[in-house]
Amino acid sequence: MNPKRRNLFALLGSALFAWPALSAGFGKNPATAPTRSTVMPRHVICFLGDKNGLASLRKTAETAISQFAEGFSIDESYSVDNADDRMKQSFAVCWDRVAENAFNEADERAVSEHGSVLYVLGPHVVAEKTVAISAIALRFVQFMLDSGALAAKGESAGVAHGIDRWKELADQAHEATISNDTLALASTCRLAFARRPIGDPTAGESMETVGFHLVGLPDVIIDDVKLPNPKIYTNGDQIEIADFIDAIATKMTENGVLETIARDKYSLSDDGRYDEDSFKFNPFGIVTIKTVPL
Repeated sequence: MNPKRRNLFALLGSALFAWPALSAGFGKNPATAPTRSTVMPRHVICFLGDKNGLASLRKTAETAISQFAEGFSIDESYSVDNADDRMKQSFAVCWDRVAENAFNEADERAVSEHGSVLYVLGPHVVAEKTVAISAIALRFVQFMLDSGALAAKGESAGVAHGIDRWKELADQAHEATISNDTLALASTCRLAFARRPIGDPTAGESMETVGFHLVGLPDVIIDDVKLPNPKIYTNGDQIEIADFIDAIATKMTENGVLETIARDKYSLSDDGRYDEDSFKFNPFGIVTIKTVPL
């Protein structure tokens, strides 16, 4: 059995989703990128609760940590037992607008009416363990929502899903683990915790991703998207760009990062968008694509 595959699933274990033990006969191990920095990725997850609900959120998180999320911890500095007025705008910016029905009015109302905030920190991880830790983080989100949390947002990429979408992603991760499909697990974790695409091509902005470091991949930037109408950027255009980016991520996961870059003649560079102490900083760098016509 490949040692990397063994390490990936040893981290998951039967306790993660109360899943059965995993056999050696699973598919290809997801590829990860060589690191370009001493910084290691880390999950930061924001949970919202009811009024005076911090104690309940904390207790639930402590249960998750003790049962299946070793290495995760509660951030005491920023967790508060009151509403945070910034949350409504923060979630509005971070909602996943690519997946269909990724959030709804009930999710938005829950954010507006929250009365407590809990932050959970994941461990710093090397590239080979990012998918396993992201799967645990996804299980953590499901556990918190099943136990009464009102909403969740991945701070390491600035992405939020509604409750139904979070649980759908958790179910997909469950199925991928049962079927020993490591590539599907990596893809699901990326969709859960990365944000794409970001930017406004009508303003000449590049289109980029944030959060691919959470599954051991470089982020992707498209310098120039050629829209059918350069003055109009539609939801359909956004989905098409996201699909193109997802296809690249799939290639990197299946075939290897350096192999994909060399074959498709993309460039790889350091992530200069964020300081190294930012949770969004990608130590695996950025893949740059010059032009994509829609």
